[in-house]
Amino acid sequence: MKSYTASTLSEKNRFKVFDIMGKNERICPVEKAGHLESRFRKWSQNPNKILRNYVKEGMTALDLGCGVGFFSIPMAEMVGESGKLIAVDVQEGMLEKLKNKIKGKEVEKRIMLHKNEEDEIGISEKTDFILAFNVLHEVPNQNKFLEEIYAILKTNGNFFLVEPKLFHVSKKAFKETERKAISIGFSPIEKPRIFLSRAILFTKSM
Repeated sequence: MKSYTASTLSEKNRFKVFDIMGKNERICPVEKAGHLESRFRKWSQNPNKILRNYVKEGMTALDLGCGVGFFSIPMAEMVGESGKLIAVDVQEGMLEKLKNKIKGKEVEKRIMLHKNEEDEIGISEKTDFILAFNVLHEVPNQNKFLEEIYAILKTNGNFFLVEPKLFHVSKKAFKETERKAISIGFSPIEKPRIFLSRAILFTKSM
Protein backbone atom coordinates (compact mmCIF):
# COMPACT_ATOMS: atom_id res chain seq x y z
CA MET A 1 0.00 0.00 0.00
CA LYS A 2 1.30 3.42 -0.90
CA SER A 3 2.22 5.57 2.08
CA TYR A 4 1.67 9.31 2.27
CA THR A 5 3.56 12.12 3.92
CA ALA A 6 2.86 15.84 3.94
CA SER A 7 5.46 16.26 1.22
CA THR A 8 3.84 13.69 -1.09
CA LEU A 9 0.96 16.01 -1.93
CA SER A 10 1.07 19.51 -3.28
CA GLU A 11 -0.18 22.34 -1.06
CA LYS A 12 -3.28 22.60 -3.26
CA ASN A 13 -4.06 18.89 -3.00
CA ARG A 14 -3.46 18.75 0.76
CA PHE A 15 -5.98 21.55 1.22
CA LYS A 16 -8.43 19.83 -1.12
CA VAL A 17 -8.46 16.73 1.08
CA PHE A 18 -9.96 18.75 3.92
CA ASP A 19 -12.15 21.11 1.86
CA ILE A 20 -14.69 18.41 1.15
CA MET A 21 -17.73 20.68 1.36
CA GLY A 22 -18.83 22.95 -1.44
CA LYS A 23 -18.76 26.68 -0.85
CA ASN A 24 -22.52 26.79 -0.31
CA GLU A 25 -22.70 23.68 1.88
CA ARG A 26 -22.42 23.91 5.65
CA ILE A 27 -22.61 20.19 6.32
CA CYS A 28 -20.64 17.57 4.42
CA PRO A 29 -23.16 15.77 2.16
CA VAL A 30 -23.49 12.01 2.26
CA GLU A 31 -22.39 11.82 -1.38
CA LYS A 32 -18.93 13.06 -0.34
CA ALA A 33 -18.61 10.77 2.67
CA GLY A 34 -15.77 8.84 1.09
CA HIS A 35 -13.47 11.84 1.51
CA LEU A 36 -13.87 11.53 5.26
CA GLU A 37 -11.88 8.29 5.20
CA SER A 38 -9.14 9.05 2.70
CA ARG A 39 -5.78 7.33 3.17
CA PHE A 40 -4.18 10.72 3.68
CA ARG A 41 -6.58 11.54 6.51
CA LYS A 42 -5.97 8.16 8.13
CA TRP A 43 -2.29 9.05 8.16
CA SER A 44 -2.55 12.70 9.20
CA GLN A 45 -5.43 12.38 11.70
CA ASN A 46 -4.99 8.84 12.97
CA PRO A 47 -7.85 8.17 15.43
CA ASN A 48 -5.82 5.85 17.66
CA LYS A 49 -2.98 8.33 18.05
CA ILE A 50 -5.34 11.23 18.70
CA LEU A 51 -7.65 9.50 21.19
CA ARG A 52 -5.66 6.73 22.91
CA ASN A 53 -4.84 8.92 25.93
CA TYR A 54 -8.47 9.89 26.49
CA VAL A 55 -10.78 6.98 25.61
CA LYS A 56 -10.45 4.03 27.98
CA GLU A 57 -12.02 0.63 28.49
CA GLY A 58 -15.42 0.68 30.18
CA MET A 59 -16.24 4.26 29.20
CA THR A 60 -19.44 5.51 27.66
CA ALA A 61 -18.17 7.73 24.85
CA LEU A 62 -20.02 9.90 22.36
CA ASP A 63 -18.94 10.84 18.85
CA LEU A 64 -20.77 13.97 17.68
CA GLY A 65 -21.05 14.31 13.93
CA CYS A 66 -19.83 10.75 13.53
CA GLY A 67 -20.24 10.65 9.76
CA VAL A 68 -19.37 7.18 8.49
CA GLY A 69 -17.47 6.24 11.66
CA PHE A 70 -13.91 7.43 11.07
CA PHE A 71 -13.55 7.97 14.83
CA SER A 72 -16.57 5.95 16.04
CA ILE A 73 -15.23 2.50 15.19
CA PRO A 74 -11.78 3.04 16.79
CA MET A 75 -13.50 4.56 19.84
CA ALA A 76 -15.77 1.51 20.13
CA GLU A 77 -12.69 -0.69 20.09
CA MET A 78 -11.07 1.45 22.80
CA VAL A 79 -14.04 1.28 25.22
CA GLY A 80 -14.02 -2.52 24.97
CA GLU A 81 -16.78 -5.01 25.69
CA SER A 82 -17.73 -3.26 28.93
CA GLY A 83 -18.06 0.15 27.30
CA LYS A 84 -20.41 1.86 24.88
CA LEU A 85 -20.02 4.24 21.95
CA ILE A 86 -22.87 6.54 20.97
CA ALA A 87 -22.50 7.64 17.34
CA VAL A 88 -24.49 10.80 16.61
CA ASP A 89 -25.12 12.46 13.28
CA VAL A 90 -27.71 14.84 11.84
CA GLN A 91 -27.82 12.94 8.53
CA GLU A 92 -29.66 9.63 8.34
CA GLY A 93 -27.56 8.68 5.32
CA MET A 94 -24.32 8.86 7.32
CA LEU A 95 -25.77 6.65 10.05
CA GLU A 96 -26.95 4.12 7.45
CA LYS A 97 -23.45 3.92 6.01
CA LEU A 98 -22.00 3.38 9.48
CA LYS A 99 -24.67 0.78 10.28
CA ASN A 100 -23.76 -1.19 7.16
CA LYS A 101 -20.05 -0.90 7.90
CA ILE A 102 -20.30 -2.41 11.39
CA LYS A 103 -22.94 -5.04 10.60
CA GLY A 104 -21.81 -8.44 11.79
CA LYS A 105 -18.63 -7.10 13.42
CA GLU A 106 -17.70 -7.35 17.09
CA VAL A 107 -18.07 -3.60 17.65
CA GLU A 108 -21.65 -3.57 16.37
CA LYS A 109 -23.10 -4.44 19.77
CA ARG A 110 -21.14 -1.61 21.44
CA ILE A 111 -22.28 1.13 19.08
CA MET A 112 -25.60 2.92 19.46
CA LEU A 113 -26.63 5.02 16.46
CA HIS A 114 -28.56 8.22 17.11
CA LYS A 115 -29.88 10.86 14.72
CA ASN A 116 -29.79 14.32 16.27
CA GLU A 117 -31.58 17.50 15.29
CA GLU A 118 -29.67 20.47 13.89
CA ASP A 119 -29.66 22.30 17.23
CA GLU A 120 -30.25 19.44 19.66
CA ILE A 121 -28.29 16.30 20.44
CA GLY A 122 -31.20 14.58 22.15
CA ILE A 123 -29.20 12.20 24.35
CA SER A 124 -30.04 11.79 28.04
CA GLU A 125 -27.45 9.14 28.92
CA LYS A 126 -24.46 10.47 30.86
CA THR A 127 -21.10 10.05 29.14
CA ASP A 128 -17.44 9.93 30.18
CA PHE A 129 -16.03 11.37 26.97
CA ILE A 130 -17.44 13.46 24.12
CA LEU A 131 -15.71 14.09 20.82
CA ALA A 132 -16.78 16.91 18.49
CA PHE A 133 -14.39 16.68 15.55
CA ASN A 134 -14.97 19.24 12.78
CA VAL A 135 -18.63 19.62 13.73
CA LEU A 136 -19.24 22.60 16.04
CA HIS A 137 -18.76 25.22 13.32
CA GLU A 138 -21.71 23.58 11.50
CA VAL A 139 -24.08 24.23 14.43
CA PRO A 140 -26.22 27.40 14.20
CA ASN A 141 -26.57 27.90 17.98
CA GLN A 142 -23.23 27.00 19.57
CA ASN A 143 -24.20 28.17 23.06
CA LYS A 144 -27.20 25.85 23.23
CA PHE A 145 -25.18 22.95 21.83
CA LEU A 146 -22.34 23.46 24.30
CA GLU A 147 -24.80 23.64 27.18
CA GLU A 148 -26.29 20.31 26.13
CA ILE A 149 -22.82 18.76 25.86
CA TYR A 150 -22.09 20.00 29.39
CA ALA A 151 -25.35 18.47 30.67
CA ILE A 152 -24.62 15.09 29.05
CA LEU A 153 -21.05 14.87 30.35
CA LYS A 154 -20.36 13.27 33.72
CA THR A 155 -18.47 15.18 36.38
CA ASN A 156 -14.73 14.81 35.64
CA GLY A 157 -15.60 13.72 32.11
CA ASN A 158 -13.76 15.18 29.11
CA PHE A 159 -14.99 17.05 26.06
CA PHE A 160 -12.57 17.10 23.11
CA LEU A 161 -13.25 19.90 20.65
CA VAL A 162 -11.47 19.92 17.30
CA GLU A 163 -12.17 22.36 14.46
CA PRO A 164 -10.65 22.70 10.98
CA LYS A 165 -8.23 25.56 10.37
CA LEU A 166 -8.66 25.70 6.62
CA PHE A 167 -11.64 27.49 5.07
CA HIS A 168 -13.79 27.23 8.19
CA VAL A 169 -12.61 28.30 11.65
CA SER A 170 -10.23 31.18 12.26
CA LYS A 171 -8.04 31.48 15.33
CA LYS A 172 -10.30 34.30 16.57
CA ALA A 173 -13.47 32.26 16.06
CA PHE A 174 -11.98 29.26 17.86
CA LYS A 175 -10.95 31.47 20.75
CA GLU A 176 -14.52 32.74 20.98
CA THR A 177 -15.84 29.18 21.10
CA GLU A 178 -13.37 28.42 23.88
CA ARG A 179 -14.63 31.46 25.77
CA LYS A 180 -18.24 30.28 25.39
CA ALA A 181 -17.33 26.81 26.70
CA ILE A 182 -15.55 28.26 29.73
CA SER A 183 -18.51 30.53 30.52
CA ILE A 184 -20.77 27.45 30.57
CA GLY A 185 -18.50 25.70 33.08
CA PHE A 186 -15.90 23.77 31.10
CA SER A 187 -12.25 23.95 32.19
CA PRO A 188 -9.55 23.73 29.49
CA ILE A 189 -6.81 21.27 30.37
CA GLU A 190 -4.69 20.93 27.23
CA LYS A 191 -4.42 21.90 23.57
CA PRO A 192 -3.19 18.87 21.60
CA ARG A 193 -1.60 19.42 18.21
CA ILE A 194 -3.59 17.93 15.35
CA PHE A 195 -2.74 18.37 11.69
CA LEU A 196 -4.60 21.29 10.04
CA SER A 197 -6.81 21.63 13.12
CA ARG A 198 -7.41 23.68 16.24
CA ALA A 199 -7.98 21.47 19.26
CA ILE A 200 -8.71 21.80 22.96
CA LEU A 201 -9.55 19.26 25.66
CA PHE A 202 -12.00 20.40 28.33
CA THR A 203 -13.08 18.77 31.57
CA LYS A 204 -16.26 19.15 33.60
CA SER A 205 -15.07 19.64 37.14
CA MET A 206 -18.45 20.29 38.77
